[in-house]
Amino acid sequence: MQKTILITGSTDGIGRETAKLLIDAGHHVLLHGRNAAKLDQVEQTFAGRGRVERHVADLSRMAAVEALARDVSARHSSLDVLINNAGVYGVADPRTEDGLDVRFAVNTIAPYLLTQRLLPALGPSGRVVNLSSAAQSPVDLAALAGDVDLSDGEAYAQSKLALTMWSRDLATVQKDRGPVVVAVNPGSLLASKMVKEAYGVAGGDLRIGADILARAALADEFATASGRYFDNDAGRFAPPHPDALDPKKCAHVVRVVEAVLSRTT
Repeated sequence: MQKTILITGSTDGIGRETAKLLIDAGHHVLLHGRNAAKLDQVEQTFAGRGRVERHVADLSRMAAVEALARDVSARHSSLDVLINNAGVYGVADPRTEDGLDVRFAVNTIAPYLLTQRLLPALGPSGRVVNLSSAAQSPVDLAALAGDVDLSDGEAYAQSKLALTMWSRDLATVQKDRGPVVVAVNPGSLLASKMVKEAYGVAGGDLRIGADILARAALADEFATASGRYFDNDAGRFAPPHPDALDPKKCAHVVRVVEAVLSRTT
């Protein structure tokens, strides 16, 4: 059965490989990218393989995230899967137009906003797959709010834990009324552009990450896994960082994200 699947950050790395896998399996894939020319090129590459469409948005800008959600909702009354894959590690200027650290903006806050806006289209039968990481570090709420500067590595690790924390909180709040929400570490040091730039290594086969994201989007093993964390390094569901298992800390992260959105959207 054909699914309609939105993958953010699908012009490079794991996102592109996942899109290729799902398109070849016969699904309707909504490609997203920040660079229009690059997105055009990827769309043309995939056009002969199956049904695709393109969506351009800079996820570091919350207004652009809102516009993306409106565009997707206008074209699709229902959405089967949202894969929040887009991510940022190091950039020349880490401050966004909204006054946020770009790692928190793109890796944590943008996927939260996009998910919230697409909840009606996803409904209780949909799935939200959030790309987490083995790198998870306790979240400085002031940094999440844009008031404290962090190093690239620390900002990235905190943003990925914050993503994992709101994933669990949303699953708890929505319960049977909303989609399955899972956080997935696709595998450490895979051959993405981010890994090459951040760590200077070639990295492992991207298909390792694409395979688990496709499983999370479609496989029965994830159908009852809402709120859980899948660690692909271990090849199983596993405990995330302890902070993601603390409901109060998760709620604090969500409150800060909501406060940020109240002033940026």
